[in-house]
Amino acid sequence: MRGCGRSPPAGQTLFRVEALARTLGVTKGGFYGHFSDRSALLAEMLDSWERMSTREVIERVEREGGDARVKLRKAGALTFSPERCCRSISPCRDWARRDPAVAKRLRRVDNQRMEYLRELFGTFCSDADDIEAGACWPSLC
Repeated sequence: MRGCGRSPPAGQTLFRVEALARTLGVTKGGFYGHFSDRSALLAEMLDSWERMSTREVIERVEREGGDARVKLRKAGALTFSPERCCRSISPCRDWARRDPAVAKRLRRVDNQRMEYLRELFGTFCSDADDIEAGACWPSLC
């Protein structure tokens, strides 16, 4: 669905059902054929964003293989490209500042990413502080 690639950069108020239906090229009734209400759409958007931001990135990195350093570079390229950061990560962080449920979801995404990075850094780095520092820097994006 085209709408799931969007995040409300100025909060949820930008996602009115009428405007979304128009953007998606469906009627308001057509919108409600897919989603029971606006909250259901927002939940689906977050589910999609979480899946694309964690599991899909990790699965692709693992599928394409390489040593830990190659995987770190690939994960960084997939997750923190300027286009992805601007279109997905930054708006979700902004949304999370106003919505505790989104903040909880964002923490879960950050924790999943950091755990994966810790695993990769740990294969060639033995210092726990260095591993943690390496895993934490992407969460600042």
